[in-house]
Amino acid sequence: MASPCHFGKCMIPVVLLLCCLLSMSLSASNEENVEAFFKSGHTNNWAVLVCTSRFWFNYRHVANVLSMYHSVKRLGIPDSQIILMVADDMACNPRNPRPAAVFNNAHQHINVYGDDVEVDYRGYEVTVENFIRVLTGRLPPSTPRSKRLMTDDRSNVLVYMTGHGGDGFLKFQDAEEISSIELADAFGQMWQKRRYHEVLFVIDTCQAVSMFQQFYSPNILGVGSSQVGEDSLSHHVDSSIGVYIIDRYTYYALEFLEKLSTTSQKTIADFFKVCPYQQCRSHTGYRTDLFQRDIRNVLVTDFFGSVRNVEISTDRLPLSETNHTNDSGENRKMEGKFIYVDQFPAKPKTDSDESHKGMKFSAKFIIANTIFLAVASLVFWSRR
Repeated sequence: MASPCHFGKCMIPVVLLLCCLLSMSLSASNEENVEAFFKSGHTNNWAVLVCTSRFWFNYRHVANVLSMYHSVKRLGIPDSQIILMVADDMACNPRNPRPAAVFNNAHQHINVYGDDVEVDYRGYEVTVENFIRVLTGRLPPSTPRSKRLMTDDRSNVLVYMTGHGGDGFLKFQDAEEISSIELADAFGQMWQKRRYHEVLFVIDTCQAVSMFQQFYSPNILGVGSSQVGEDSLSHHVDSSIGVYIIDRYTYYALEFLEKLSTTSQKTIADFFKVCPYQQCRSHTGYRTDLFQRDIRNVLVTDFFGSVRNVEISTDRLPLSETNHTNDSGENRKMEGKFIYVDQFPAKPKTDSDESHKGMKFSAKFIIANTIFLAVASLVFWSRR
C-alpha cells in the first residue's frame, strides 16, 4: 500500500496541472467574450461628407451630400460624429423657387436640408487644405470641436465625396483640386497617427475609380461611381427647379440605404452591387485588396450606422433625489452656482462601506486562494 507521503507527492503535480488548465480556460473564455462583444473590432463610427461644387447648376451635388447625411444620421451616427462640408448654400440661393429647401426627387417628398442639418464647413471654408487638415487632425487649437474629426484606432470612418472630377483629381469650387496622391497621403497620415480602424471611401464623380487607385494604407475599402474614362451621369431633372437634382449613383445608393435598419444584415458585398450599368450608364468600381476582412462578412452598418454594443446589467442604480420635486409639486429653488453633475450618480458612501472596502475579492482571487490552500494542505499532510 502506498504511503500517505507518496500519495501526497503524486497529487501535487496533478493539482498544479489543474491550476494551469483552469487559468487557461478563464483566459480563453474572456477572449471569446471580448471577440463576440466587438465583432468588427471598432467601437465608434464617424462620417466625413463632402460636396466640392458651388454655383446653381451644381444643385445635384449639394442634394447628393445632404441625402447621404440624412441616411447615416437615420442609421445612428449623431451630428457630433459627422463632419459635413457643403461648398454652396443652395437652400438660400436666390434662384431657388423653394427657399430654405433642397430636394433630391422631382416629387419633392423630402426636404433634405430640413430643420436639423448641421453644416460644419460651408462656402469658402470648403477647401483642399481644410479637408486634409480635418482628416489628419492638423487643425489650429482654436478650431471648435464640431469641426474636428475626433477619431482613434477603434473608429470606423465613412468618407463620401461628390463633385466634378477627372483622371486622378477632384475639383474644389472650380478654383483648386485635390489629386489622388494627396488623398492617398492623407489616409497614410491617418493610419500612422492611429486615427482610424477601417475606412470606407465612396466617391460619386467622373472617373471616380482613379481617386483611390493610389491608396496604400491598410484597412481601406474604396468604391466609385465610374471607371477611368467614363462620366458619372445625373439622374433626373425637376422642371420646377430647372436643374438636375441628384446623380445616378447616389440616387440608387440611397434607394438601397433607405431600406436598411440598424439591425440589418446586409453586407458591403451587397452595397457594391448597387447601380449596375443598366441604371448608372457607367461601370462602378471598387477596391478591396487593402482590406483585411471578407466584404461578404462586413455589415453595411459597420460604416453607415452606429450600432453601439451594450451590456445589460441587472443591478439597480440608485438615483439621487436632488432634482425631484417636493410634496407640494413645486420645483425646488436652486441657489448658487450651477455645476455639471455625474451622468450616473454613485451611491453615497457610508461608514459601513468604508469598513467593508477591503473585504471585496474577485472570483479569480477566491479560486486562486482555494487552490493554494488545497496544495498547501497536501504538502503539509505528505510531510507528516
